[in-house]
Amino acid sequence: MRIVHVSAECYPAAKAGGLGDVVGSLPKFQKDAAVIIPKYHTKWILAQEYESVQQGVVRIHHGQVHYDIQRLTSTDLGFEFLVIDIPTKFDRPGIYADSNGNNFGDELERSICFQQAALHYLGSLDEKPEVIHCHDHHTGLIPLLVEYGTDFRSLKGTPTVFTIHNGVYHGAFSWEKYYLLPYLESGAKGLLDWNNTINPLACAIKCAWKVTTVSQSYMEELRTQSNGLEYLLRSEWRKTIGILNGIDAKTWDPKKDPLIKHNLKKSVARYKSQNKKELVTQFGLRKDLPLITFIGRLVREKGADLLPELINYFLAQGKEASFIILGTGDQNLQGRLASMAYHFSPYLNVALEYNESLAHQLYAGSDFIFMPSRVEPCGLNQMFAMRYGTVPIVRKIGGLKDTVPDIGEENGRGINFTHFNVEDAGLALF
Repeated sequence: MRIVHVSAECYPAAKAGGLGDVVGSLPKFQKDAAVIIPKYHTKWILAQEYESVQQGVVRIHHGQVHYDIQRLTSTDLGFEFLVIDIPTKFDRPGIYADSNGNNFGDELERSICFQQAALHYLGSLDEKPEVIHCHDHHTGLIPLLVEYGTDFRSLKGTPTVFTIHNGVYHGAFSWEKYYLLPYLESGAKGLLDWNNTINPLACAIKCAWKVTTVSQSYMEELRTQSNGLEYLLRSEWRKTIGILNGIDAKTWDPKKDPLIKHNLKKSVARYKSQNKKELVTQFGLRKDLPLITFIGRLVREKGADLLPELINYFLAQGKEASFIILGTGDQNLQGRLASMAYHFSPYLNVALEYNESLAHQLYAGSDFIFMPSRVEPCGLNQMFAMRYGTVPIVRKIGGLKDTVPDIGEENGRGINFTHFNVEDAGLALF
């Protein structure tokens, strides 16, 4: 079966979150798969060699935008990898935002260009894909365009799968922007609408052959809390299914990981203590205390806004632990955490950056990883942590609920808390 994944992210080429990890891993385990993403100017993408396989133009209103489909010449990823070079649209180092964290103002036009170019290429192939697998709202128009786009009739009838990695973001925009879209067959316009806006996520749920998400519990949660799509997901329940995410155990292998200082040999205790020593030395923390780490985007969705009050509450009660926070996000929160790192030394330090190598070292050297998420479709950090011998402390929600049984349960392998507040999270830390 020839499966083609169309996505905004794919590790190691371009990653902002769990979407990139999934799209970079899942195709390896499928017999015949390919991935198509935009050609951002990330360091990894620019360091590779490509061959051009197709050039063309897409329509945006009355104008035309040129694109170049390029195939990675290396086979190291384990699947065919293609990027779409669209000058002036994606030739930027950021995926969704600039270096200051400001979102790009032309995200809609970028998304429409990318989806059209991908379908032009797939429609031109002698051997069409047997399944087009789309990921999140950035590719939400593809199931509609495959069936009703007049420029893509060669793909009509091709099965489409749509995976919701994060139902918080719909990509919705005003009907005033309808003129930007490709031409549709008569009668298809209504499929775009949800609550008087053009909603790509809703459109994909209506039009895809199958709708999946990344854990069983998250699919149940989406039917009751999905920013206005609850009724739609309940009405389309027959084609929806939650399939738990996994990780690539070969990439995430403490015995061979080149990004950690000390690989696992015979003794787990020695491997953990050596890697922890590296971290506490680097970050100037107490060596004799449990090391608790937060890794991720510093945003409300991940519960990062709970961290300052929680750490203050925990330490003010006379409890002792070392904390490391790795991530970027809300500028005010970053400033507050940086100030706390100064005042709470040697109990707290922060790395306000995206750093894949440091993340691996933190999984290897930490005693606990803390995930207080408000929303967590699946979560991969807890899986990485357990793979590296680090105990997850998680809020009992979404995929965290499905993957981290509490130590009080049978086969428990982590610590759960239920309510999003300082008291419940503080008790879990204690």
